[in-house]
Amino acid sequence: MQRIGLVWNPSKVSREDLEAALAEFPDTEVSWWETDPEDPGQGAARRALEDGADVVVAAGGDGTVRAVAETLAGSDAGVPLGIVPLGTGNLLARNLGVPLGSLKDALGRALAGEEPRKIDLAWVEAEIDGVAEKHASAVMAGIGIDAHMITETDDDLKSRAGWLAYVEAIGRAIGTSDVLDLTLTLDDEDPWETSAHTLLVGNCGTIQGGMVVFPDAEPDDGLLDLAVLSADGIGTWLDTARSYLWDNGIRKFIGKEESTVDSESVSHRQARRLTVTLSEPRILEIDGEDLGEVSSFTVSIQEGALTVR
Repeated sequence: MQRIGLVWNPSKVSREDLEAALAEFPDTEVSWWETDPEDPGQGAARRALEDGADVVVAAGGDGTVRAVAETLAGSDAGVPLGIVPLGTGNLLARNLGVPLGSLKDALGRALAGEEPRKIDLAWVEAEIDGVAEKHASAVMAGIGIDAHMITETDDDLKSRAGWLAYVEAIGRAIGTSDVLDLTLTLDDEDPWETSAHTLLVGNCGTIQGGMVVFPDAEPDDGLLDLAVLSADGIGTWLDTARSYLWDNGIRKFIGKEESTVDSESVSHRQARRLTVTLSEPRILEIDGEDLGEVSSFTVSIQEGALTVR
């Protein structure tokens, strides 16, 4: 008999639907922990641990998954995470091969699937609106196009069209993502002065539509992957597209490229710790959530921080 702590977002799924899917797994004892706007999942996951859960299942979008992962990684209980992906991006689920679109299949992977896997977690520290904050990132954090795309996306369209709503918003995001000066410090290296409109820091490589942002990323390699994008005109945007779709996409897939290729407008790096200083404040996003404007932030990797079913 497994004791399941189920942290669920009622805006994504009803308890009745979850109960119907759980009926396929009779050897479980379930405690229910509902999220709300004041507690997107951290407190609910903490209460599930205190209640003695053998596994904590996050049923919701990327925000719910991130909140539960943050709590589990911050505890010493070693309790694994199960994922029932119900959001728009479902990025961690995509990168780990968790079934999408089926409550039963996702619960099956969480409760009776493969052996648990340890993955890394990134920790982002920044001062936001005058308050020092620290948040976990299971997939990706960054400034620039991705952050502006999130703020520009219409919620009603997202509820109807899913992740395709981001495509509609990306044109406006490109228009509001100006190039600015950055100072990047990777591990103990000398500071790297550069200019870019977008900086992405990832633990996983794949986003919606199967696009690979970080070709070398593995969720358990103990490294952060960086992508610095600096296109500022049609020519360099075409260079960015070629870099992702051809050099680090098709050519890498068919074995013509063994390592990630930089281009005029795209640079890739890896590190265990990154410090970023911006010449102007920018919106910071973590796993699809807009946290507010920052002038600097740090990201560090916690190796093997999280056990995932």
